[in-house]
Amino acid sequence: MVASPAFAEFLREQLAPLGRLTMRRMFGKTGVFCDGVMLGMITDNTFYVRVDDQNRETFKEAATSPPLSYAKQGATIDLAFWRVPERLFDEPDELVVWARAALAAARRVAARRAKPLTPARKPRRKSQARPA
Repeated sequence: MVASPAFAEFLREQLAPLGRLTMRRMFGKTGVFCDGVMLGMITDNTFYVRVDDQNRETFKEAATSPPLSYAKQGATIDLAFWRVPERLFDEPDELVVWARAALAAARRVAARRAKPLTPARKPRRKSQARPA
């Protein structure tokens, strides 16, 4: 389920120090983006942040909750998003620290996914006049 308008607005206010925060519906959830990079997801008014090998230690506390997941062909696929502990909503400075770490992970993921630009193709030579 997507984020309620009240929860989305609360999160925008809390994460304002990060930069331009936007949210959009994705796959029945709400994606949380900062400057176009997805740092988190919301489902059922629960905030999950992007995790990778470099920030896993920062989010050790979140590892006690199951990660965001979905079912595919009878298997459960764990996504790289971990649940933010509820206590952080009463500690806005620490919530921003977690969000910054998630944003850094999101940027690393985006950089890995970016495809290098391919060199421009050389135009084909027009063949000599074809026989009629």
